[in-house]
Amino acid sequence: MATFIGDALTWGHGPTTLDVFLEPTCGHCGRAFAKLPALLEAAGEDRLTVRIFLQSQPWHLFSPVICRAILAAAATDGGKGAAWDIFEKVFAHRDDFIATEHCKGANMQVSQAEILSRIKALTGVDVTEPLELKAVTNEMKRHAKIARQNGVHGSPTFIVNGLINDGMGSRDEIGKWLVDLGLA
Repeated sequence: MATFIGDALTWGHGPTTLDVFLEPTCGHCGRAFAKLPALLEAAGEDRLTVRIFLQSQPWHLFSPVICRAILAAAATDGGKGAAWDIFEKVFAHRDDFIATEHCKGANMQVSQAEILSRIKALTGVDVTEPLELKAVTNEMKRHAKIARQNGVHGSPTFIVNGLINDGMGSRDEIGKWLVDLGLA
């Protein structure tokens, strides 16, 4: 198992910082998440740092366990690549990880262990052991504290260089994001 790194969900190393608060089963977040690689490429990793913070939402039934699984994946030998893969696969197979209208349907009978089994089946990432690490719990708490400190209530939320940018949205083109970041 790899050593857990607190900023495992960070890509790029530029002076401009974009903090993106995402919930892994939210459709709007999935749309924003899918644009991040192209944004980093367009901006340049030497000009932009993207940090993902998990924003667990209680109305998304399995949000807490999936958020924890993503952070646990970052503690495996696969590191942030494994965490990214879980994000990607959960978004791609969203119906397997949500309840209909947040409170009904077949997934109401699914346990958290089954959710973790589904993640492993889709990604090959076994988070069983790292899920129990105190470092994962601490990182979950850190993400929640950072969200609260910054007044983040919903997702996706975009913070540019420490300030919430309400003008950025998941439906925006990457070109608009570059303008909002001052990188166009």
